[in-house]
Amino acid sequence: MTSSRQGSRRIVIVGGVAGGMSCAARARRLDETADIVVLERGEHVSFANCGLPYHVGGEIADAGRLLVQTPESLRAALDLDVRPGHEVVGLDAAARTVTVAVRGGDTEVIGYDALVLSPGARAVRPPIAGLDSPRVRTLRTVGDAVSLRARVDAGATRAVVLGAGFIGLEAAEALAMRGLQVTLIELAPHVLPPLEPELARLVSAELTRLGIVVRTGVAASQVVHGEDSDLVRLADGGAVEADLVVLSAGVRPDTEVFEAAGVACRDGAILVDPHGRTSLPAVWAVGDAVATGDAVTGAVRPVALAGPANRAGRQVADDIVRPGSARSIPAPVGTAIVRAGGLTAALTGANRAGLEAAAITHHTLHLHPNQHAGYFPGATQVHLVVHVGDDGRLLGAQAVGTDGVDKRIDVLATAIRAGLSVADLIDLDLAYAPPYGQAKDAVNLAGMVGENVLNGTLRLWYGEQLDAVRADALVLDVRSVAEYDSGHLPDSLNVPHTELRQRLAEVRDAAAGRPVRVLCASGVRSAIAHRVLAQSGFDSASLSGGMLTLRAVLGDRCDDLLVRTGEFVHA
Repeated sequence: MTSSRQGSRRIVIVGGVAGGMSCAARARRLDETADIVVLERGEHVSFANCGLPYHVGGEIADAGRLLVQTPESLRAALDLDVRPGHEVVGLDAAARTVTVAVRGGDTEVIGYDALVLSPGARAVRPPIAGLDSPRVRTLRTVGDAVSLRARVDAGATRAVVLGAGFIGLEAAEALAMRGLQVTLIELAPHVLPPLEPELARLVSAELTRLGIVVRTGVAASQVVHGEDSDLVRLADGGAVEADLVVLSAGVRPDTEVFEAAGVACRDGAILVDPHGRTSLPAVWAVGDAVATGDAVTGAVRPVALAGPANRAGRQVADDIVRPGSARSIPAPVGTAIVRAGGLTAALTGANRAGLEAAAITHHTLHLHPNQHAGYFPGATQVHLVVHVGDDGRLLGAQAVGTDGVDKRIDVLATAIRAGLSVADLIDLDLAYAPPYGQAKDAVNLAGMVGENVLNGTLRLWYGEQLDAVRADALVLDVRSVAEYDSGHLPDSLNVPHTELRQRLAEVRDAAAGRPVRVLCASGVRSAIAHRVLAQSGFDSASLSGGMLTLRAVLGDRCDDLLVRTGEFVHA
C-alpha cells in the first residue's frame, strides 16, 4: 500500500498510549510532510492507564477524563492517521509491510518506511483453574476500569486482588475506599516485592489499617465458580469468598507476532540498541515490550513505566527523522511511586536483591528524619533506605512516609542519573523553610551518613544480623530509661547516651572483651555513642536505623522477643 502523501515518508506505529503516541506526536512536530499511521488494536489509543484504579475508587468520577486524546483530536491537532480496532498480526521485514486484522473481520496490508513497535504488555495469567470466571478482571484498559466500577456500583461487597505489586496495591486501596471487604494475596514474602522488606512492612501495616486483609507468601490455587459469587482457594488450604477478583499478577511483553517475524527478543522482550533500533532494518521499539539494561546493575529486562516509555518514544522519533543527531535513550533508573492509604512508598535505582544478584558490594543506610522542621506543626518521619557502593556511587533509594517522600526520591533519582556520589548529597542546595524541609534535609543527611560509613567514621550493623550479634556481642541500648522499659532486647545493657562517658567502665565490664553493638531509636544517638566507644578502644558498631528499623525487620517476631518492663511507647 502506498502512502497517501505522494513521495512522503510513511511512519507506521504499532500501539498507542505512552510510547507509541509520544513517538507519533514528536515525529509530526519534526516532519510536517510525513504520513504517520498509528495502529491500535484496542478501543482507545491515548488514555491514562495510570489513572485506572482511581476511576474504580471514585476519585476520578468520569471515565472520559481518562481519555487523553481521541483519533479525532489527534487528526485535528497533529494530522495523525490513528486507527483503533486495528491489530497487527504479521510483519514482513523484507517487504516492509505489516498485516493488520481490522475490527469487523477485514485484513489489510500496510507498507512502511519506518516501523515503530509499541505493543505493550499483557496481563500474566498464572496456571490457576477457574480464571475464566466472569467475576475475574484485569485492570489494563479503560474498559476494565469501567467494568470493575460497574460491579462495585451493582453491589459487590467482597473483593480479592491477586498480586500486590503497584497495580494490585492501587486496586486494593481503591476497592477498600469504596467500602468493599478486600483480601490482597501475594506469592512473594511481602507486598510491593521491589520494596525492601523493612519498608514493605510499614506499607502492609497501613493496608491492614485500611481494613484490607493481607496474605503474603501464598498463592491462589483455584477460583471456584458460584452462582452469586466465587470462592478463591489458596495453596495453604484457606479460601476467600469474592464478588469480584482482580488479576494483577504481573505482565509480560506482547511480542509473539514480532518475534516470529525475526525481531530479536530475550524472554519475550524486544532487544534494542541505544536509539531504540531492533535487529531488523527500519524497525524500532519502545515501551513495556522492550528489554533495557538497568542503569545500576546492567540487568536486561522490561521496565513497565510510563515515564521512560514517553521519553523513549520521543527519542525514537528523533532517530527516525533526524538520524545521526538524536540522543541515545538512557538506561532507566526505575523510579516509581505508589499511594497506600495515608502512606506513600517510592523507590529509585536498585534494591538489595538486585545488587546481590549482580554481585555488587554495597552499604545500606537507614534513616528516619522528619520531612520538615520538627518544631513546625505536622512534622512526620520519612523512612529512608539508601544503597551505596564501596566507591561511594549511589545505587538505589527507597522511602515510605506520609509526606515528603516524592521530593526526596526525585532528588535521589536525579543524583543517580547524574552519577553523583553519596558525599555529593551533602552539598546539594535544597529548598528550606520550616513548613517544607530542614536545614539538613533528609537527602543531605543521607550524604553525611554515607560519607561517614565510607571513611570509617561510622560502622554499622544490621537488624538481619541480630541473632549473631546477640550470641557474640554486648548489645548496648543508649535510649532513655523510659524508652528502654517500653521494649528492649533481652540481655542488653541500658546506658543512656548522655551518661556513656561517665559509665565506660561499666560497659567494659559488661562486654568482657566482646564487641559492643549499639542501638537507639533511629540511629542518631547510637552513632554518637559509637564515636565515644570507638575512640575509647571498643570494637563498636551502630544499628542502622535503630529500633525503628529493627522492629520492621523483626515483624511478628518483635512481640515475642522484646522485653517490656513499662508502658509501651513506640520507639
